[in-house]
Amino acid sequence: MNTLLSIGHGYSAQALARRLLPQGWQIIGTTRTEAGAEALRATGVQALVWPGADLTAALAQATHLLTSVAPGDSDPVLQAIGPQIAASKLQWMGYLSTTAVYGHHNGDWVDETTPLAPTTARGAARVQAEADWTALGLPLHIFRLAGIYGPGRGPFEKVRDGTARRIHKAGQVFSRIHVDDIANVLHAALLRPHPGIYNVCDDDPASPEDILGLAAELLGLPPPPIVPYEKADMTPMARSFYAENKRVRNDRIKAVLGVKLEYPTYREGLAAILAAGG
Repeated sequence: MNTLLSIGHGYSAQALARRLLPQGWQIIGTTRTEAGAEALRATGVQALVWPGADLTAALAQATHLLTSVAPGDSDPVLQAIGPQIAASKLQWMGYLSTTAVYGHHNGDWVDETTPLAPTTARGAARVQAEADWTALGLPLHIFRLAGIYGPGRGPFEKVRDGTARRIHKAGQVFSRIHVDDIANVLHAALLRPHPGIYNVCDDDPASPEDILGLAAELLGLPPPPIVPYEKADMTPMARSFYAENKRVRNDRIKAVLGVKLEYPTYREGLAAILAAGG
């Protein structure tokens, strides 16, 4: 039986699980709380609370491993069970990283061959984690995710309640990916394993203004007010995203994994979220 051990079984991994469980996969997922574990068990996932649980038996069962855990000063999964993972007999290994590893490129295009030059601590930690996972010598697939959106993580609630603001920074664009297309890419990589690095994003990098403008249009509401970046009230994390400006290419997921995106742009993605009640 194909058994996926999913460490940090969150938003993206749960979207993958919804595809795999009906196909007969066994999925063992970790979460931080017992309440989270109960919610996962209700979906058919064998849930463990970790940190805390001993993952030795789960790792012994696993044919495939996916980790979605973000690094701090180091990667917590490697720190806890790195030697056991290195000694395992996994057929497939996946690591969810981020396009923040590329840093700032003045709005130019980047691909998987672009030298890594992170400008944030978050991006630098991911570069180190990617290197540490690679050093294990496993059949590793690194997925560099763009900004994630989807059901429950769309712009509609803020547009509806009037709290949305279109922050304007000249020339600023972001690459994005619908959570179902993350699952789409991961599923393709499970079916056609080809270890390597993959950018996971849609075809159309766009400004935050465009996304919020379309969300308002779809709702039949006036567009949110524009606020200059310099005057915008943002958290340090939100402001750090605006420190980097790049367009991310996704050719490799199509050429190597045979992926056809379900939501090639934010237009299709937002329309689908709204149609589903998002």
